[in-house]
Amino acid sequence: MRKIRMIYIITALAMVLAACGGTEDTTTTEAAATAPETTVATEAPAPETTTTDAMATTTTEVAFEAPDGALVSIPAMDAPVLDGVADDSVWMEAPVVTVSVSGGANDGSTEVSLQSAYDGDTVYYLVSWADTTESFLRSPWEKQDDGSWVKLSDPNDKGGDNNLWYEDKMSIIWNTDSAIAGFEQSGCFVMCHAGETPDAKPYGNKYTAAEGEIGDIWHWKSVRNLSQIDDQYVDHVTYSEETPSAGRHGDPKDGGGYTNNDNEDKSAPAFMPPDGGNKDGSPGWVLESEMVEFDDSLFVPGDRVPGVYKAEFTGDRGNISAESNYADGVWTVEISRALVTDSIYDVQFDDLTDTYHFGVATFDNAQVRHAFQAGVSSFVFKP
Repeated sequence: MRKIRMIYIITALAMVLAACGGTEDTTTTEAAATAPETTVATEAPAPETTTTDAMATTTTEVAFEAPDGALVSIPAMDAPVLDGVADDSVWMEAPVVTVSVSGGANDGSTEVSLQSAYDGDTVYYLVSWADTTESFLRSPWEKQDDGSWVKLSDPNDKGGDNNLWYEDKMSIIWNTDSAIAGFEQSGCFVMCHAGETPDAKPYGNKYTAAEGEIGDIWHWKSVRNLSQIDDQYVDHVTYSEETPSAGRHGDPKDGGGYTNNDNEDKSAPAFMPPDGGNKDGSPGWVLESEMVEFDDSLFVPGDRVPGVYKAEFTGDRGNISAESNYADGVWTVEISRALVTDSIYDVQFDDLTDTYHFGVATFDNAQVRHAFQAGVSSFVFKP
């Protein structure tokens, strides 16, 4: 009996030990299977992406460096409102470049301040300069004591050289595709030919040296433009009786623009503002959309009627939008244009990493005798 009990005890103990050994094997197997699934290194590369982006951004910012004295166009979060008032937030941020212009009629020397900004497909400019007088009586008609009408003009004008009864203007000329040889060193001077036709045009002519050299002229005219800048160009055409404007031309247009307010025999105005207008010649123009047929009976000797009527250009010549304001002896002009146009006569801002070149001029009640910039300015885009 004792032997039998001993056998039972030994057998039971063996079974307990076997059961304990099986539990250890199972636990070890599960631990080995789950260990590889916990992989901390899988998410480790994430910080590398952040570091790379930060390095790229820093490198881009450091790489931009504008040429000395360059006009820098900055990215615009909000496009400026074209109203001739420099109160837009972008103008508080855009750097200012000042260009001195000297010479010209009527003591026209002044300082021109320029700023620029751009967004997806448009570039903007703010241009301002001091001018002690607002000139808007561009050859108005004046009724005489005998009832006739005379268009007021400069008695010293030998041809295209009115410096008395005119308007204030401003122009910017660009070298299209760097086509004009010497422009990037001398600016507009490479196209100016002073004194070559003294009897016909005392101030000279403007044209380039060779066919294919084209400059893009942005010609702002305070009286004749309507919410635009007159988009013009200069080429190699020289002066002759058939080409009195020499190399200066307007871009092609589909319609609109300005016209002398002359009747058929040029003896009186053809049109007038509603009810005769202000009768002092202001504001200097008649809107084509409002003008009515001239009625002489509404006027007395000494009354004046504007010498031009106008509408917005349509077509290539109307590519540039602008609004202006004269206040406290300062002209302010806000400008916008597409970065790229489809015109062969326009500068194309199609490479925002390139450097462009331009010159500035202001006209103080002068037809052609403008104050000019000595040299040339560069223009770049900040990324």
